Amino acid sequence: MNFWKMNGTGNDFILINNIEEKIAESRFPEIARILCERHLSLGADGLMAICEPHAGVQADFRMLFFNADGSLGEMCGNGARCLSRYGYENGLSKDTQVIETTAGIVTGVRLSNSVYRIRLNDPSIIKPDMELILSLESEYESIHIPCSYMELGDPGLPHLIVEYQGIVSELCRSEHLKDADEHLLHELGRMLRSHRDLPKGANVNFVEVTPEGNVYERTFERGVEDFTYACGTGTGCSACILTLKGLVSGSDISFDMTGGSLTVDVEEIDESPDGSIEIHGLYLSGPTNIVAKGEITDENLLSLLRQPG
Repeated sequence: MNFWKMNGTGNDFILINNIEEKIAESRFPEIARILCERHLSLGADGLMAICEPHAGVQADFRMLFFNADGSLGEMCGNGARCLSRYGYENGLSKDTQVIETTAGIVTGVRLSNSVYRIRLNDPSIIKPDMELILSLESEYESIHIPCSYMELGDPGLPHLIVEYQGIVSELCRSEHLKDADEHLLHELGRMLRSHRDLPKGANVNFVEVTPEGNVYERTFERGVEDFTYACGTGTGCSACILTLKGLVSGSDISFDMTGGSLTVDVEEIDESPDGSIEIHGLYLSGPTNIVAKGEITDENLLSLLRQPG
């Protein structure tokens, strides 16, 4: 089985061209669990299978995205940027890529040899102001975490956006997100990710607007169950919420994270008198990196594929 290993701003993926490999799609959850396990196999945040579009869908190719734990992800922003480059460099598309995803159609554009921009799915649910209550074994009986909630696409990819200030910075014992206690931030992210009020769980994006006007971000991702170096859809959702609150301009918003930088543009926000909000034209730009190309020889995987199923 041939593969590419790529990363988008440190968010790393294994890509398998299933148009050529023709593996039963039901096999991919287990394939993802094996191959994404760091130290024991290739290791990655997720696996993408490139497939033929469904009948009647006008797209260059289809993306099946699996988290490291084998769960199916609705979409992945940095993954889609990597996949756009894969499609261009393998003749599956031209300078513009049309990708069918589980959450809907995503379009990509080649900006340079390694930089790609995608139009993310429009949000289907937007809740700018909410609170989640957590119970901690500490001096607090319960704490109220101010946050926002958003889903991209339909079915929606769920995200929490948590501004790093007030009670959140107190819990993590640091004024700034960059200096937050890693263990405490991880525990807070883990608890919020699986909060009982979030039926699907959520990726948890901690954000802080810097004095320079950039945004620093850390994302605890469901399916990885840890912080990743970047999260494209989380960055898009964070940009929407921060724009709605007037904390950033909505244009050419620069996000810094462990894996590097991403840029987001929010094209149109419509707020109705009844309180409903619609957002259209959400663009994510940033670098991609082809790390390796080769043949998978993982014996645990080959043993699995020899089994009937």
